[in-house]
Amino acid sequence: MLLPAVCCLSLPAQSSPQGAGYLTIGEPSKVAGKRNATVQAHIPVTIRTGFHVNSDKPSEEYLIPLKLSWTAPGVLQPGQVVYPKPEMTKVGDQQLSVFTGSFDLIANFKVAGNAPAGPGAVAGKLRYQACNDRACFPPKTIDVTVPYQVQ
Repeated sequence: MLLPAVCCLSLPAQSSPQGAGYLTIGEPSKVAGKRNATVQAHIPVTIRTGFHVNSDKPSEEYLIPLKLSWTAPGVLQPGQVVYPKPEMTKVGDQQLSVFTGSFDLIANFKVAGNAPAGPGAVAGKLRYQACNDRACFPPKTIDVTVPYQVQ
């Protein structure tokens, strides 16, 4: 009897949408462009107060970076992702390269030359590891969807 109750109590933390409360993503900007054009999507990210995530280029090799990748780009060919300038913060005796607060990730794409006109969406994943000044939490991956319109 006690086992099902314990099992059910642990489910909400595992299934919590948009990053388990440490990191959330807002609505990405819709991109529109003609065939062979370069377009940019702005993806708003907010990290909960009191927490940080490692930057895209962490100060130590073993740290998990913030990384945006595209799983099903479709007619948008992924280009460079522009991350904000990280801040250096001291945690314990380590200087860490981190992101805090709110910022935009900028995803660059090229519209395929043979893209059919009309709407669509590109799917991606944002991987991160949230930490506070006492502990780091298990890495998370959340879905990112960028809507587009080929003109």
